[in-house]
Amino acid sequence: MRMPFLVYIFRLIIYPPVPLPSLMFQPPYTIKIDCMQNKPPSKIEKALKLDFESGKDNIWLTSQNTLRKLIGILGIGLPVMLFLVLYIDAGYATPLYSISHYYLTRACSVFVIIVSLLAIFLLIYKGKERVDFILSTTAGLFALCVVLFPTNNISNICHDEKHLYSLTILHESTFRSTFHYISAAIFLSCLAYMSLFLFTKSDKPPAQRGKPKRRRNRVFRTCGAIMVLALLVIVANFAGLISNETFDQYHLMFWMETVAVVSFGTSWLIKAEVILKDN
Repeated sequence: MRMPFLVYIFRLIIYPPVPLPSLMFQPPYTIKIDCMQNKPPSKIEKALKLDFESGKDNIWLTSQNTLRKLIGILGIGLPVMLFLVLYIDAGYATPLYSISHYYLTRACSVFVIIVSLLAIFLLIYKGKERVDFILSTTAGLFALCVVLFPTNNISNICHDEKHLYSLTILHESTFRSTFHYISAAIFLSCLAYMSLFLFTKSDKPPAQRGKPKRRRNRVFRTCGAIMVLALLVIVANFAGLISNETFDQYHLMFWMETVAVVSFGTSWLIKAEVILKDN
């Protein structure tokens, strides 16, 4: 026979149940959370400088070394990603005239995202001295100009059978294309200067610098020199010293730009001490 509801409530009031230890009423995952909080950082967290223990309410990108790594990776990955996206989408395995012309293809989104991220990271990069901040900010601003002022068209014919990978036709503008190349030149020149003259600085005199720092400086100077040489080859074409036929035949504009951005990306990765770390 079932117990009436009111009788059941009355018995609970008179004979309350004995409380169990408080531990039994704690959620079963409390101890697991404590264990996770005490877990040592993983290799990825160490590499990215992720700090979950200090309790500081800051963002991940406050570390300048993290910015250097991201800038280096994006710089090296830009030409590779553009080439792969266009190859996967259109099956086109030949480099375009320049990296900037990928803006007019299906790889446009990759170009805009990577160059914009490079610009933002360079704008928020501070460096050790005021000149670092000025040059990185200048490079970031002109990287944005590269995106905002695209280069000239691949073709002015819609559905051009010779250039089926070209999806965008912009209004012809000599100012836009000229300013685009000027912006790209200033962007790369600032980064070349940083590699040659800023990354090589040290608080110690040359005789007291360790072997890793001397090796890094050699890499910085090599990367900076390669960037300058690549820019000079491009300038030689504009000056008429190298013919347009030679540039088109060997895709020199694309390869010079690729060499320049890969060199700058390598320089920033070395600056972040991904390799050649101090002992």
